[in-house]
Amino acid sequence: MKTRSLIASLALWTTVACGAEPPAPRATVAPLDPDPSAATSVATFAGGCFWCMEPPFDRLEGVVSTTSGYMGGEEDNPTYKQVAAGITGHAEVVQVAYDPDVVSYQRLLEVFWHNIDPTVKDRQFCDWGTQYRTVIFTHDDEQARLARASLAALEAEPPFDAPIVTPIEPAGDFWPAEEYHQDFYLKDPSHYKRYRRGCGRDARLEELWGDLAGH
Repeated sequence: MKTRSLIASLALWTTVACGAEPPAPRATVAPLDPDPSAATSVATFAGGCFWCMEPPFDRLEGVVSTTSGYMGGEEDNPTYKQVAAGITGHAEVVQVAYDPDVVSYQRLLEVFWHNIDPTVKDRQFCDWGTQYRTVIFTHDDEQARLARASLAALEAEPPFDAPIVTPIEPAGDFWPAEEYHQDFYLKDPSHYKRYRRGCGRDARLEELWGDLAGH
C-alpha cells in the first residue's frame, strides 16, 4: 500500500512540477545583458516557477516582453536539467522589458510581491530548492533604491504575520531558458493550469494577499 501511494505521489508530482516536461535539445547561447541604448528598461525577478511569473507581467500595459531564464548561479549556459537539479546555484527568473514612460518600476515591484510567497526561503508553493527561491535582481542603483523602499513599506505595514525573507541582489548574467519554457502558459494552457492548480499557488497567494493576490 505504501509503495502504491508513493508511486501515485510521484505521478502527481510529474504532472504539476514546474518544467516537468523533457527539455528540447539546446544550443549554446550567450548571456543576455540589458542594452543601455534601448528605449526600454529591464527588470529581473525570481518568483519560483517562471511559467507563472510571465502572465502577470505580460498583462501590464507598457511591458514589451517577458523572457524566462536563469540568474544568480555560477555555471555558464545552464540547462533546465542542471538548474532543476539545484547544482548550478541559479534561480528561475523572468526578465521583463518595459517602457518606463508607460509603466513604472514601482508598479513592477507591486506585481512581483503579489505573485509570490515572500515568507519562505528556497521554495515557492509545491516547488522546493534554491532554484525556486525569490529574489529581486536589480540592474542599477535606482532599482536597488526602489526595491529597498518597496520592501521597507511592506515591512512597516505587513499584510501577514510571517517575516519577509526575499532578498534584493545585484543582477548577474541572464541566461534565457529553453524555447519550450517561453510563454508556456500560451503554448500549453492545459498543462499550465493543471500545474498551477495542483501546486496550490493561487490559494496561497489569496491567503497572503487577499484581494491584491496575483493570478
